[in-house]
Amino acid sequence: MKQYIRQRLLYLLPVLLGITLLTFLLMQLPADDAVDMMYRQSGAVSEEVKAAARAELGLDKPVAVQYISWLGHILTGDAGRSFISGQEVSGMFWQRLPATVVITTGALFLTLLFSIPLGLLCGVRRNGAIDYLLRCLTFMGNSLPGFFIAFILLYVFALRLRLLPVMRDGSAGSYILPCLTLALPMTAKYTRYVREGTISELAQPYVACAKMRGISFRRVLMQYVLKANLLTLTTLLALSLGSLLGGTAIVEMIFSIEGIGKMAVDAISMKDYPVIQAYVIWTSFIFTLVNLLADIAYHWLDPRIRYQGKEVAADD
Repeated sequence: MKQYIRQRLLYLLPVLLGITLLTFLLMQLPADDAVDMMYRQSGAVSEEVKAAARAELGLDKPVAVQYISWLGHILTGDAGRSFISGQEVSGMFWQRLPATVVITTGALFLTLLFSIPLGLLCGVRRNGAIDYLLRCLTFMGNSLPGFFIAFILLYVFALRLRLLPVMRDGSAGSYILPCLTLALPMTAKYTRYVREGTISELAQPYVACAKMRGISFRRVLMQYVLKANLLTLTTLLALSLGSLLGGTAIVEMIFSIEGIGKMAVDAISMKDYPVIQAYVIWTSFIFTLVNLLADIAYHWLDPRIRYQGKEVAADD
């Protein structure tokens, strides 16, 4: 397993390095550099003052030297300062991260809580009334955009029933609607995948053999069929976790949650380049890390993958 992890890390390091290089080069394309952005709201500033600021920031050096210096600061956790607020970008990230983590955790918990039993039920009751009803609901859940779901939930639970606050007020209840907004479309997608996996596994010969041996259907369903769906669920969770931790911009904007997604949208609208750069690096790192964890999970969940990995290592 240690050798497998080392190999995966060797594959991921060039990817991360390439992303940092591409991100840095993209930030060099606009006509206005960092100094122009810093002094944009200060009125007329002489070119001598700007030249001194560029020399202080190292912007008068070649692009390759600037990239190496910037990368060195990124590796030490120094992402620079925001052009707009003047705050340290790393501090802004750590300040906004808890809100994003809370709604991410809540959304994934609700998704698994509902999608697994519903998917198993649809697979067992294939082509029945319940299956058709849930398939219609999941189709609607996959089709509706996130902002529309958010507005429906706000109208029903906040404005009409007055059960939950409209915007974040610091209470635990203010996170329920954002979590539901994210969980509903994911539940629809997860339910359909679990249903298809359940139907496929129930058609396998080992299910019939287990029934002939007197093993209860509930045990077969929970111990074997559900376990077979774990690989698919792991893939879905890896994709969902990466995108959610990267910031759920629409939900955070609608519910006024000061998370990473809202911070990124504000930075893009105000051309706050240090924040944008840090956000791209953060999102890339999260996706690569989550994919690495998913690969390790595959290695443990499926014995065939473990056997194949040992076979490849032996051939090497």
